[in-house]
Amino acid sequence: MINDKNKKTEIPKSPSEKVLIFDSGTLISLSMSGLLYVLERLKNESGVRFVITDDVKKEVVDTPIKRKRFELEALRVKSLISQGILELPDKLGIDNKIVNRKGLEVMDMSNSFFTSHKKPVRMIQIGEASCMALSKILFEKNIENIIALDERTTRILIEKPENLRELLERKLHTKIEFRKNSFDYFRDFRVIRSTEILYVAWKKSLLNLKDGNLLLDAILYAVKFKGCAISYDEIEEIKQIG
Repeated sequence: MINDKNKKTEIPKSPSEKVLIFDSGTLISLSMSGLLYVLERLKNESGVRFVITDDVKKEVVDTPIKRKRFELEALRVKSLISQGILELPDKLGIDNKIVNRKGLEVMDMSNSFFTSHKKPVRMIQIGEASCMALSKILFEKNIENIIALDERTTRILIEKPENLRELLERKLHTKIEFRKNSFDYFRDFRVIRSTEILYVAWKKSLLNLKDGNLLLDAILYAVKFKGCAISYDEIEEIKQIG
């Protein structure tokens, strides 16, 4: 959702204090749209640390590189890691094992809110959970951070958890029961999507093409059709900002 337009398109500028954490879905959306190259330019422009967790690396490099269909996308992300454009938590002095363990705790917590036929409803995957775990660890160290997250269910869990039950019933086509747990743990995360990242890249003229508003329209719809959960109305809102 883009209620606070300035906040949603802000890219932090202090390399020592601010971090952008990438979930696998955002990297996949950018890679499959041929736009992964903008990350190097954005990092150089902003000075932000771009970080992925070990679980996200498994999802976007280690597993897909073994499958011919996804090998090229995996190599693109692997190259960003090799160049230091994407970093793992240990580069920030954070133990990957701690992030992995806390990620499992986050996933278990999030998947305990709802049940269907008396069985827990799995809402998020370990990659997304590890991003939230890392975000919490960074906040505890007073390091400002944002999670780049394209997946709709996880974003709603963070931004509007009261809407989750209706969303899950539509998605799963079944009755969903709510367990009386608190969503408070998830309220403090800050998230952006690949669309907001690309808006900033477009605004700063960091893209290879230079076709003004038509280019903005093209890149926003490109990532929408490659997995970014954004509505047509929200795309129009972003275009109005420009």
